[in-house]
Amino acid sequence: MAEASQNDSPLRPDAFEHLHVERRVQSLSRPSLSYWQDAWIRLKANRRALISLYIVIGLLAFTLVGPLLWTLDPAAQDLDQISRSPGASRAAVIVDPYQPWDGKSLAPLQTGLRLAEPANAQAVRLLWDPMPGAAGYRIYRNIFPMSPGDALGLPLAETLTGTDTAFEDRMDLRPRRYYYTVVGLDGLSEEIAVRETLPVEVTRVITLEEARERGLVGPDAELVPGDAVQLALHPLGTDYLGRDMLARLMYGARVSLFIGICAPFLFVLFGVVYGSASGFLGGRWDHLFMRFADFVIALPFLLFMILFKIAFGIGPGESGIMPMVVAMVMLSWPATARLVRGQILQIREEGYISASRLLGAGTGYLVLRHMIPNTMGVILVTVTFAVPSAIFTEAFLSFIGMGVAPPTPSWGSMCNEGIKTMLTYPHELIFPAVFISVTVLAFNLLGDGLRDALDARMRSRE
Repeated sequence: MAEASQNDSPLRPDAFEHLHVERRVQSLSRPSLSYWQDAWIRLKANRRALISLYIVIGLLAFTLVGPLLWTLDPAAQDLDQISRSPGASRAAVIVDPYQPWDGKSLAPLQTGLRLAEPANAQAVRLLWDPMPGAAGYRIYRNIFPMSPGDALGLPLAETLTGTDTAFEDRMDLRPRRYYYTVVGLDGLSEEIAVRETLPVEVTRVITLEEARERGLVGPDAELVPGDAVQLALHPLGTDYLGRDMLARLMYGARVSLFIGICAPFLFVLFGVVYGSASGFLGGRWDHLFMRFADFVIALPFLLFMILFKIAFGIGPGESGIMPMVVAMVMLSWPATARLVRGQILQIREEGYISASRLLGAGTGYLVLRHMIPNTMGVILVTVTFAVPSAIFTEAFLSFIGMGVAPPTPSWGSMCNEGIKTMLTYPHELIFPAVFISVTVLAFNLLGDGLRDALDARMRSRE
């Protein structure tokens, strides 16, 4: 018993050996980030998406700030620089005012088809020798060099006698090379084999009075014929009516981006509300809502575009911006509604939704506070993909003449105008087409980047 009591005695503190244990606390490698902060970091890591975002911001600045810096009227016509290419010479030579021509030559005596005096944009004056057997002459003008058997070009005039061997051309002359051809005619106005062709370089000219009226020179400038002045600057050239391409691209961007951004915003907003209601109600109401969405998808867009133009009283040659926006809003929302409905059906089964119901949360609170904010990633991606689709739709409708009509500029209508002169003045088609392509590509790449940045499953794989 004594031994047992000795073993049950309390232990003394000096019987223990003190152990020094080093505690290491592991710190977090990075601060806690919210969902949107993490999405922004992931978006910045995507170089293509980030460059696309900068391009979109640049396009918005080009649209909103550009007209404030480049104040030229997009409808103003510069008749001295029609269809001028970018970088072309703007020099114009001062000449005396136009004087009628008596058909005589001021140049040294020559033979064959020749110029009576140096050609300029005021007039091209031709002289030629009488052709054997010719009872008259027909004068042609071409802008392309001709080979045997080619068309001679535009017929300008006919002379009535074989001795009338002078002609003055003043029709729509521009600074370029023309090819003039004179063909002999017999008594029945049939062409005979005798013909002569002359290439002529036309120079740009302006009178001193016109230069002062346009502000190209000061009112007290002392210039004499032969001096050169610089015409108005057009960095991207002009179109077939002499209108500044840069100004028209800026104002055309307003129309194209207005339709491309406002229409998707409206039909995505309606699709969010419609899809949220369908997914939250469920059951019979969900079935009914989705069948109506399927019916809207089956409606032909172009047919309703025509019907809306008639309903709005838009006649031929008038811009149909409002019918286009209405048609997009009324027929393009089902895709967004389906996406949001699928998200709502998934979210409404989550635990925090049930807890909110138990705490007395109403339907409106659940939808606006919990469900829609958790679908914002899908909504943003949908918007970024809907914008290029709407821009392309506007460009297509304007190109075929059903959208924005001249003189209102839009990128689509500018392409429609530029395709008529694409072989001779390709810049009138290239610039609006490039803006459409860059805008559509930028929004598509930005949508891809947002989809990757906002997708929680992508984060879980890393």
